[in-house]
Amino acid sequence: MSTADEVASARETSANELRFAEVGPPDGSARAATRHLAGADDTVGSAAGPLGLGDLTTAAAWLAGCQGQCPPRLPSRPRIVVFAADHGVAARGVSARTGGTTRDLAAELASGSGPLATAAEAAGAGVRVVDVGLTGGDGEYALGHGSEAIDVTDALTEEDTLAAVRAGAAVADAEVNSGTDLLVAGNLGVGATTPAATLIAALTGTEPVAVVGRGSGIDDKGWAVKAAAIRDALRRAKPRLADPLALLRAAGGADIAALTGFLAQAAARRTPIVLGGLPVCAAAMLAEELASGTREWLLAVSTSTEPAHELALEHLNLTPLLDLRLGGDADAGIVATLPLLMTTVRALAG
Repeated sequence: MSTADEVASARETSANELRFAEVGPPDGSARAATRHLAGADDTVGSAAGPLGLGDLTTAAAWLAGCQGQCPPRLPSRPRIVVFAADHGVAARGVSARTGGTTRDLAAELASGSGPLATAAEAAGAGVRVVDVGLTGGDGEYALGHGSEAIDVTDALTEEDTLAAVRAGAAVADAEVNSGTDLLVAGNLGVGATTPAATLIAALTGTEPVAVVGRGSGIDDKGWAVKAAAIRDALRRAKPRLADPLALLRAAGGADIAALTGFLAQAAARRTPIVLGGLPVCAAAMLAEELASGTREWLLAVSTSTEPAHELALEHLNLTPLLDLRLGGDADAGIVATLPLLMTTVRALAG
């Protein structure tokens, strides 16, 4: 059997275990009409147009395509959905935060405190925190435990991987059914950029040292520890490249697995999604593997200081609208850009 046949066979196995509805494309006519309305002309490379909206026209046209109408309507129920999980690799010292503090961060956000909650309030968006992998968690979608340290063993069991992906899909269905018309996908997990960078390195064929970022603000010692963890995890992940679910099981985590299902199902339900930080981008790559066409429903609004972020967006063929070089709590910075999108939609409607 050829390598291509092996890949196809492995993906068919994954599809049999977990099926997503076909992801249709956004409305190309509505997208083109919105660009025309804004005065942007692709044929001459002009994005600004007489309204002076520049690259924001791209975002508005994307939203119009997702909605299937021109001009796009102002989202009436934007929603930020954050998946929280513990990561065993955090115990290695790959984060400036100590392992086990994810629960505190999740509780803070759920109570309406912290940068992300503040940004959400300013953007007029609701926030939902989903416990999918906090140690001792007992929520509706909680596995009840975190992931293992990916440098020495699989992050999750096969059963837990499937459960997390299905949980993410169920949350997407619940949000769409309740009237949510714009989603922002986020994550909370101390150490989560380590598995995210590992997955991105595996899927892009990149060496470990080229994907290691500072994450939550680690020093040089922490960077070296993180690089070693990604190197060892990548060795374990590479043999699973043919199977997206096996790759998630080996080097992901419950939050990334849930995000994978969430993004794929939201796209299948024709709902626009704004991408959060690095773990969300890693999940987007896997969602595209499981449900081809998912990436058409995703909007990347900014760059970040994580080198793996750029690799992920290039792999997804997504160009970020802004070059804010977000770091640390990237999801809060991304949510803070939502008013720009809303303002653009209002300008077009006027």
